[in-house]
Amino acid sequence: MTIERVRTGSHWEETFGSVRAVAAGDRVLVAGTMPLADGVLQGEGDPYEQTRAAFGHALAALTPFGLDASAVLRTRMYLTHLRDVDAAGRAHKELFGAAPPATTVVVVSGFADSRVLVEVELEAFRQPSEPADPTLFREA
Repeated sequence: MTIERVRTGSHWEETFGSVRAVAAGDRVLVAGTMPLADGVLQGEGDPYEQTRAAFGHALAALTPFGLDASAVLRTRMYLTHLRDVDAAGRAHKELFGAAPPATTVVVVSGFADSRVLVEVELEAFRQPSEPADPTLFREA
């Protein structure tokens, strides 16, 4: 089986030796996605905007695999405050309402960047015949 990886060049990937997305067979996993773009926090203090931004980055990691929100089977939202569940849920519904995935919400004590209120993960399904972007990093 071929394993394909998507790197975004984020500081965290280099620091932890990780990538944004990994595809193996019909599964594509996207993990550790925060509302940061080029080191700039999006939606500071706003859990709704941070959720939209974090999922926006996670969904962008599906693009090289030819996938979008309709391919997402499962999401996980990690929040730093219970009070933010409704705002994060509203953003999630707007993004995935047409094809709702299985979803888990977990409240955690914090993230590597203390300004971050939300971090997300997702799992998507792809048909084995769907070609991936030829610039992806691949391992056999």
